[in-house]
Amino acid sequence: MGRILAIDYGVRRTGLAATDPLQIIPGGLATVETLRLIPYLKEYLTREKVERFIVGFPKQTNGRDSDNLPRVRDFVAQLQKTFPEIPVDMWDERYTSILAQHAILESGIGKMARRNKALVDEVSATIILQGWMERKTTSSLNR
Repeated sequence: MGRILAIDYGVRRTGLAATDPLQIIPGGLATVETLRLIPYLKEYLTREKVERFIVGFPKQTNGRDSDNLPRVRDFVAQLQKTFPEIPVDMWDERYTSILAQHAILESGIGKMARRNKALVDEVSATIILQGWMERKTTSSLNR
């Protein structure tokens, strides 16, 4: 069994989260400069088996596609071309940044750390992964 890796794709930075090898616990992995994302993933996959990618699908709060969607689709195409053996799922990422900021605030970390946008990106990727995992668990229970 391999890890599930979630990607909160951004113009400058991209947050990453991954499950443990048994796909039970999601956790933050890193925030990577977007220009270095594919090389980072290539290196990561030399050390870890990844079974599936989950990429945040950017929507506006009203349900319409966001301005970032064309960039995300281009990235997904590049991801599929670079790693054709690993399936890619899209997951609605609405509100993940707000939820991430709230989770960071509730964690009690200091004010300067809360301003760290890289941390917000990593926590957002974790929230995307958590949501995907919960849906997977719920759908398997309803069978």
